[in-house]
Formats: sequence, C-alpha cells, structure tokens
Amino acid sequence: MTKSKGLTSKREEMFSYLLLVIPGLLIYYFVLAFPTVFSVMLSLTNYNGGKVFGNARVKFVGLVNYVNILRDDYFWMALKNNMYIVLMSVFIQIPLGFALAYILSRGLVKGVDLFQTVVYLPHVISAVVIGILFKNFYLSSGSVWMEIVRIFNPAAEFDVTKAPMVPVLAVMVWAYTGTYVIIFLANLQKIDVAVIEASKIDGATELQTLRYIILPALSGVIVTSMILAISGSLKSFDLLYVMTMGGPAHKTTVLSLYMFEKAFTGSPQYPIANAISTVMVIISFILIGLTKTTEKRFGGKE
Repeated sequence: MTKSKGLTSKREEMFSYLLLVIPGLLIYYFVLAFPTVFSVMLSLTNYNGGKVFGNARVKFVGLVNYVNILRDDYFWMALKNNMYIVLMSVFIQIPLGFALAYILSRGLVKGVDLFQTVVYLPHVISAVVIGILFKNFYLSSGSVWMEIVRIFNPAAEFDVTKAPMVPVLAVMVWAYTGTYVIIFLANLQKIDVAVIEASKIDGATELQTLRYIILPALSGVIVTSMILAISGSLKSFDLLYVMTMGGPAHKTTVLSLYMFEKAFTGSPQYPIANAISTVMVIISFILIGLTKTTEKRFGGKE
C-alpha cells in the first residue's frame, strides 16, 4: 500500500511538473525558438517573396547571402555606426548614469526627487517624439542649433554631412542615461549604510569608499547594465529612423535600418535581411561574452 501511494505521488508530481512546464515551453518554442531557427534557415535560401515577386522556387544557397553582405560597403558603414553607439552606451551612458545615481544616493544635491524625475523623464517620452523633436533642433538649416552656432560664428553654414552621428549620439545620451540612473540608484540603496559609515570612521576617503566598497558591490549590476546597453545599441531603430532614416548618404545607417531597407523597401530581399539579423545576434553574443569574461577576470562579486 505504501509503495502504491509512493508511485501515485510521483506520478502526480510528474503530471504537475509537465502541466506547469509544457505551456511555457510551447510559448518559448513558437514565439522565440522557431522564429530564430526559421530566420537562420531563410538566410541560407534564395527566397524573395514567392510567386508574387517572381521567385516561386526556393533553393538552398548556403552562405552566399552572408558573403554578399560582407562585400557590401553599406554593411560595414552600418556596423561601424552600431559600434559607435555601443561604445557611447558602455563608456558614456553607464558611467554618467552611475555618477548621477551616486550623487543622488549620497545626498550631494538638494531636491533629489525632482532631480531623479527630470533625469528619467526622457525615457518615458516616445522615441518617435524625441526623434522628431531633435530632428527639428539639429538637422535643418534653420534649426535652433544652427541659430545658436551663428551667434558665435555668423558665417557658419549648415552641413549635415559633417559628423552626422554626433547629434544622434548626443540625443541617445540624453534619452537613455536615465534608465541606468534608476538601475544604479535602486542597487546603491541596497548597500548597508553601516558599512559605509564604518569605512568613514576608519578614515576612508569618498574615493576609497567608492573604489573598495561600492564598485565591487555593484559589479554584477554594472555587467547587467552593459549587457542591456549592448543589446539595446545593436537593435537601435525607431529613434534613428525618425531622426535621419539612415541619411545623409547612409552615413547614419545602423544594422537594423540596413536590415529594414533590404526587407521592406524596393524588391524584398528577405534572405539578406535575415542574414543581417543573424549577424547582429552573433555580434551581440560576442560582445556580451567579452563583457562577462572581463567581469570574471577583473570584477568583484555583488
């Protein structure tokens, strides 16, 4: 009788386990895993939209699409711009976000609640609205920016081809730094105040407290923020699309815009677009892997 009850209990446990796991597994498969695998498979074919676009037969072409994008100068231009955004996110947004969060958490400024709201407010605004706003602010001959420049140099002329990524990067710093401020501020508040006060009593300076107590305690958060920054930088689309649409002459094109152009403008080139998306995922994994390796080698433990 005891043995029978034990078997029944194990069967019920297994049934409950499957009942809980299978729905989530199916959702993951159909929403994430299947589209990913299908995208990779599509990138290895010549499919361009079926009979409507005169390509009824689908053939396996191997890595031809990957070779084609690697030979395209626009791909390398888009990749370079993406790397600019990654570097800006990792080495400007995150340090700036941490610095602002540290100032707020240590009470070095007055009106902390107001300052925190002002810093985070740009992230609440739609990227489309931000794009339109700063397009009018920066990217026209009669823009506010050019009027400010002409105050100091009346002979200045509008030339959007000079360093066109600079305004885009500046807008991204303004728009997304607040996210990292909130992340760091929330985790700074978890650090035991008694530990910091004890270090002060022992004679530690503000810089020593930051270096030996706070930064090691937040190493995991910093790595997580870097991963978010890398993934967000590689999929940047809406702000750039509204602000520049990749222009002028593709000088602000990023991989997501390049992929969109191949898939949805002119004659569709879905295999090329899927090859680009696969390359984006591979680059993202490489950068995240480097980040994790660096953290394990030099970072502390949260």
